[in-house]
Amino acid sequence: RIVGYRLSPLLWKKIRRGLSAGRVQSVAMRLVAQREKEIEEFIPKEYWTLDAHLAKQGEKAVFKAHYYGKNGKKYEPASEAETQEICREVQAQPFTVKSVKRADKQRSPSPPFTTSTLQQDANRKLSFSSAKTMKVAQELYEGVNLGSHNGGVSGLITYMRTDSVRVSDEAYAATVSYITESMGKEYLPDSRRIYKTKSGAQDAHEAIRPVNPSLHPDAVKSVLSADQYKLYKLIWARFVASQMASAKFDTVQADLDCSGYRFKAAGSHLRFNGYLTVYEDGDGDESDSLLPALIENQQLPSEAIKAEQHFTEPPARFNEGSLVKFLEEKGIGRPSTFATIVTTIIQRGYVKHEGKSLVPTDLGVVTTRLMLEHFPDIVGYDFTAHMEEQLDDIENGGKDMVSLLSDFYKPFEEHLEKAMKEADEQKIRL
Repeated sequence: RIVGYRLSPLLWKKIRRGLSAGRVQSVAMRLVAQREKEIEEFIPKEYWTLDAHLAKQGEKAVFKAHYYGKNGKKYEPASEAETQEICREVQAQPFTVKSVKRADKQRSPSPPFTTSTLQQDANRKLSFSSAKTMKVAQELYEGVNLGSHNGGVSGLITYMRTDSVRVSDEAYAATVSYITESMGKEYLPDSRRIYKTKSGAQDAHEAIRPVNPSLHPDAVKSVLSADQYKLYKLIWARFVASQMASAKFDTVQADLDCSGYRFKAAGSHLRFNGYLTVYEDGDGDESDSLLPALIENQQLPSEAIKAEQHFTEPPARFNEGSLVKFLEEKGIGRPSTFATIVTTIIQRGYVKHEGKSLVPTDLGVVTTRLMLEHFPDIVGYDFTAHMEEQLDDIENGGKDMVSLLSDFYKPFEEHLEKAMKEADEQKIRL
């Protein structure tokens, strides 16, 4: 409150009235502005990839082997000339299988949702803003009229402001019962999955989950709005999946050699879908890519050698989901404030949407520059995360409130007076 109350008038005086600063929102704004600066200053670098299209004799199916390097050492060609030279040397030459490794791979489900992960997933999969996610979650929590034969008004999810992944014994038992009856015992893991809540998290509320895990989203679709159905389905699927067996894949990796150049091919096949029956946590990147049965020292003719030019990409702009994720990772803010932080910097005109991306406005760039110049500590990630720890220490009796505030306020006031004096001398024009 001190930071917000004392800094906001500086912005009114220096830039324009109606602006605000704050211990957390100013850091979030700095993140977006800094990412934009990194993108503007980014210099792309050229690189090339090389793929050999190979086929096993007597089989029509073609598979790709990616160029790896020479004499067992990884090396990416940096120019067209280098790439063309490799192409010439391997053109029309046979490829020899040097090694084949087969393995079983398991993919475990993600833990049930916390406030942060719910906002990230709803943004990625449903294109919901953080504020919209919390509004719809609030409606599902407060209750929906399921009709008299279904018990009237009923809350569908547990409390949606939490950073815990704990699951109650009752909810666990109900989920096991549902999975066994609807899918079979083979879809249960060998033992109960216990997810570890991050250190520093407040564990008053359990993870976000359906109140009744056996209440399938389709059973209540007719009484929910489109947005309520989408979010309930996401929460239900993530939670049920979190208690299910891992997905199992057969994987194959092959090393091939041609004229001293090393190529690698990899493939996987989904053997048991497990939790993927109800929830896909990635972007479906585990799609099957089967390799033919290969054996060591086998020779394969190449169907084609294809080279492609690429340029390195700048870092991606933040969207609401990735910004919330970054804030959480750095320990900035609490579950109850994530959506508010993002909404505030947009409403104040510091940041705007371009599609799903967050882009700083001129006002945001100028305000961030001013804050970095006069109050680098306050917009520093460490200060805000450390302050959260210190506030917890006061609550736990480890620190005294007045001495903590005094230590902070004296240097802060000196910086503020200096900044105010300079604000009188020079007003920033947008």
